[in-house]
Amino acid sequence: MLDIRFIRDNVDLVRASLEKRGSKLNLDKLLKLDEDRRRILTELDDLRRQKNEANDAITRLLKERKDPKPTIAAMKDVAGRIDACEAGLRQKEEAMDQMLLIIPNIVHASIPAGDPSHNQVVRQWGQPKVFDFKPRSHMELCEYLDIVDFARGAKLSGSNFVLFKGLGARLERALINFMLDLHTSKHGYREMWPPALVNRASMTGTGQLPKLEEDMYRLKDDDLFLIPTAEVPVTNIHRDEILEEAALPVYYTAYTPCFRREAGSYGKDTKGLVRVHQFDKVEMVKFVKPQDSFDELEKLVANAGTVLQALGLPYRVVMLASGDLSFAATKCYDLEAYAPGLDKWLEVSSCSNFCDFQARRANIRFRNKETKKLEYVHTLNGSGVAMARTVVSIIENHQQKDGSILVPDVLRPYMGGLEKIER
Repeated sequence: MLDIRFIRDNVDLVRASLEKRGSKLNLDKLLKLDEDRRRILTELDDLRRQKNEANDAITRLLKERKDPKPTIAAMKDVAGRIDACEAGLRQKEEAMDQMLLIIPNIVHASIPAGDPSHNQVVRQWGQPKVFDFKPRSHMELCEYLDIVDFARGAKLSGSNFVLFKGLGARLERALINFMLDLHTSKHGYREMWPPALVNRASMTGTGQLPKLEEDMYRLKDDDLFLIPTAEVPVTNIHRDEILEEAALPVYYTAYTPCFRREAGSYGKDTKGLVRVHQFDKVEMVKFVKPQDSFDELEKLVANAGTVLQALGLPYRVVMLASGDLSFAATKCYDLEAYAPGLDKWLEVSSCSNFCDFQARRANIRFRNKETKKLEYVHTLNGSGVAMARTVVSIIENHQQKDGSILVPDVLRPYMGGLEKIER
């Protein structure tokens, strides 16, 4: 959430950011609400002053044994006007709060303007593998090896749900354990195991609500939401809390299943594991001091990249253009792993800096040890990394001519020493 004072003092910057995002939000409406709110506040201050003066006058008149009725009548009129102003103020503030919740974060100056076609590849690790045979897609390999059952997944839950079987399920579990071990032992993250259901306040705190509610799975009887990412519960661990500066930075990592309806996405990459409604992910979340957040973003990207390098997957780092940024992010890098069977680069991680945008919504602050004042932390999160697209890339990159799949070295200890998935 943006501070209304920041918006008021930086109108041109906010307008330019909205334009870069392609947003049609009516900023003038918000500014008019703010102007009306401040006018009412000024009027209220004056009326309350009049009321206090009248109270003092009534007390004095009673002591002097003079008739206070005219002053009491005037005070009642002032009190009625105060009640009307307070009602009007609540109305303006509620309308402002609703508008502030749908204003996206400021686009960072380094971000290219434009739609996703303006995304910039900033670096690449590894080269797409050249095979001496025609590589198969992961769908063919999964069915051939009997490690994922697409038909039964759909039977159980509907389209875009999948059933991992046998060594496919073991591979998924191995990936989760490998990534958690890597982030906790090498990258300094503390492991968490959060709930997979969260309340409306949590979803609002990280920016999924109100904008993205139609993309979420909601339990209407309880007004709880299945999490779209561990970012939501893990960031909200410190909602409405004050951290000590000495405790920063705070790094958390968590495995969770993730659920997304992907409303409006039907028909796009709906076959196989590329776009599913339930997927597993290991998430990294940071709470840092404001001056450190962009350096921490680069470290976050490096942490995610370490996973892909260890798995032997060629990948590229893409800086998202303004039209492709998430609602809450000020800057974001996607990591895309190559899938030779599909001949596509697949997003397997998004690493974002939100600055104080989420912290304002979730009221997460720290006490500056020098000034003793409260400041908002900066929050970041990144996939470290997400399945099932990472599974797609592993299967397609490490496939052999006979249809078997070599297990990456780092995963073999988690798969009982298995070197190859064979039919």
